[in-house]
Amino acid sequence: MRTLLRGGIVLPMTGRAVVFDPGSVLIDGTDIVAVGPVAELDADPRGADADEVVNLGGHAVLPGLHNCHLHSGLLRGTAESMSLWDWLKTYVDPAHRALTPEIAAVASRHCYAEGVLAGTTSVMDMWRFMEGSAAAAAAIGIRATLVPYVADAPGYDYFESIESNRKLLETRPDASTDGRVRAWIGLEHLFYCTPAAFRAAAGLAEEFVTGIHTHSSETIWEVQESLARFGARPIEEMFRRGILGPRTVIAHCVWLDDREIELLAQTGTSVAHCPCSNMKLSSGPARVGAMRAAGVAVGLGSDGEKENNNLDLLEEMKFASLLQKVSTLDPTTGDPWDILAMATIDGARALGLDDRTGSLAPGKRADIVTVSLAGLHTTPVLHGADFNVAAHLVFSACGHDVRDVWVDGRRLVAGGRPLTFDVDAVRAESQAAAEDLFARRAALPAE
Repeated sequence: MRTLLRGGIVLPMTGRAVVFDPGSVLIDGTDIVAVGPVAELDADPRGADADEVVNLGGHAVLPGLHNCHLHSGLLRGTAESMSLWDWLKTYVDPAHRALTPEIAAVASRHCYAEGVLAGTTSVMDMWRFMEGSAAAAAAIGIRATLVPYVADAPGYDYFESIESNRKLLETRPDASTDGRVRAWIGLEHLFYCTPAAFRAAAGLAEEFVTGIHTHSSETIWEVQESLARFGARPIEEMFRRGILGPRTVIAHCVWLDDREIELLAQTGTSVAHCPCSNMKLSSGPARVGAMRAAGVAVGLGSDGEKENNNLDLLEEMKFASLLQKVSTLDPTTGDPWDILAMATIDGARALGLDDRTGSLAPGKRADIVTVSLAGLHTTPVLHGADFNVAAHLVFSACGHDVRDVWVDGRRLVAGGRPLTFDVDAVRAESQAAAEDLFARRAALPAE
């Protein structure tokens, strides 16, 4: 089927400040075949012959957003006002001990549905029992990179293992979804995983030609503890353990020194920046400008629903900009075009997907989002030398302004209405699963 998205303000993210205003995008099957001014695509015989024309006057049209660090979950609003390590011990780790495959699958369905409605077309989800996550992603239609929580240090045997991660890789979720749903290797944390787990993860990544995802340098305490235990800062220790490289994405990276940023850049390791989580947990501001200046691919992540407390990447863009500005006392940082790049093409680059998505260009997959500019909060819309739509997307818009979403050319959201799931059914299922999880957690024996 050929679809012409006509007359919107197209931000293709193929270069800084490249805009077609008004512009059109032509989809043929799963792929984008043309992007450009309205008149140009109207004159293209392929556009004139389109099976469907979607008129997008008053909308911004941009590539789908990449959430480069997500944890599915159902703890939203119940784990508040605690420091990171107390929060993990008191709320998060007990919930993992109580988790079942059925509850985990419901949590993934909920989070993927929430993300799609807010314009997220691609997630990297670190979670558990991820066969259910694969099924949820396939049904909803989102692009997903599935990363099991692996931990093997004493006391953490209720997480995933290298063996269960291998089993997920062997299921090949990519085979039935044309690569849209795939599996990576996940290491929970430097302190939750032994050196043997790091070695095994590196070996699995080579064997399956896939990526590695983990957390690092989220708090000052973590840096101090790494120095005490290993005689090295966290990124240096991960370098020693052999997991840095162009197929590795590390979440947070808040407390890096210049040498660690240099290591990330030299090895081609990418970073998932989670500003809302870092603020909420009082972790601190990551040195995003320094990382980007060094050539590190920095994408955006929401982190989990429990530490955000939503999965709205348009909102995340605003905080990503403002956190840079307030932490550096430099108002020139966090430029809207830079932030949009982090949410789109740089996020795709971090996930190794920039050959197929992240920008609107012929040959790329049709992962496309439209955002209404009809609200009072996005008025006025100015053009030409006074163009302000990029600023509106970063500072004014939110996920509720998203009207349409396509992934691989399949329309998942039309006029704000989901086409691949029922919101009421997702809510009811999640409510029941959350109540079950909390009852199971309350029944755990005291440690």
